[in-house]
Amino acid sequence: MDTEAGFFIAVVVSVFAIVDPIGTLPFFVALTEGFSPADRQIVLRRAVMVLGTILTVFAIAGRFLFLAFGFSLGAFEIAGGILLFWVAFEMLNGELTRTRLGEADRADALARRDEVAVVPLGIPLLAGPGAISTVMIYEGSAGGNPLSILATFVAIGITTAATFVVLRYGAGILRALGRVGVMALTRVLGLVLAAVGVQFVLDGIFAVAPHL
Repeated sequence: MDTEAGFFIAVVVSVFAIVDPIGTLPFFVALTEGFSPADRQIVLRRAVMVLGTILTVFAIAGRFLFLAFGFSLGAFEIAGGILLFWVAFEMLNGELTRTRLGEADRADALARRDEVAVVPLGIPLLAGPGAISTVMIYEGSAGGNPLSILATFVAIGITTAATFVVLRYGAGILRALGRVGVMALTRVLGLVLAAVGVQFVLDGIFAVAPHL
């Protein structure tokens, strides 16, 4: 497989895996339970808009943040890789909360329906720290290669569109898959994400200590 094509596929799969709209699906259905179809669509559109906007902003600003705070890409890769592996470990163990949504948060969200789209659905269930770290690392490691730079933004676009489709037809998908199906798919994505996290750590170690 062509190196650039392989990189593109890796970026798309990684971003989709960490956003994990399938794992977020039960929360979307629960948090919008009792909403009218029109209100549910408003929540969906806003949540997806927040997802795409946040990831795009951090992908663009990532390089400037590296310069502003004075840390290297290698250091960020190690930190981001550890974070991704932690999230992946929880996904592999079937923890749909992914350390992001507690019972208090859920109750608070249900009481403030107008804000559900932004918190907790948009942030941090979809555009969480793992997703933000992933796009920053990929964009930071792209160098001056325009195709590699473009790959990150295309991956964000594809993931945002796929998230809209999954959540748009979420109730039907959830009924078709059942809890077992959702958990199985979440574990598969968790395995992919664990491998990405390990690779990030290895890349960071070799970047910090190239003579190893």
